[in-house]
Amino acid sequence: MSNSHTIRNLTTLVGLRSTEVERLQTDMAAQTAVRERYQKNLDRLTSLYTDSGPSGALHLALSVNCGNFKQSVMELAQQHRTDLHLHEANMAVSQRALNTAWAKREVLDQVLTQKQRIVATEQQRMDVKRQDELATQFWFRGQVK
Repeated sequence: MSNSHTIRNLTTLVGLRSTEVERLQTDMAAQTAVRERYQKNLDRLTSLYTDSGPSGALHLALSVNCGNFKQSVMELAQQHRTDLHLHEANMAVSQRALNTAWAKREVLDQVLTQKQRIVATEQQRMDVKRQDELATQFWFRGQVK
């Protein structure tokens, strides 16, 4: 496999890995936004059942109604907390996938950079050798006359 072919293939792989990293970063941003919505909803639900006041100070029917309302809101808040914990666990898995993809891209980028340096060094050696051969030919031509 020629050096230019290898470099082209490595460049393509680095580009693909970069695309994957960008996709995973976008996914993480979306998941972060969902987590923030969960947090805001939990805050609203908590304030909803805490700000409704004491239910025992009302008439019996209203007191029962207020108690049932608070109980339902607290259950909903607990369900949201559970959903939030599950979502955060999914976020942790996504973060690990992002870290892994980023590491793979970095490794490929380092390999590409190293290969490009090797090819550039080889090209410089070939150029120096070619210049030396030309200089030797000119020197011999000057000696023949």
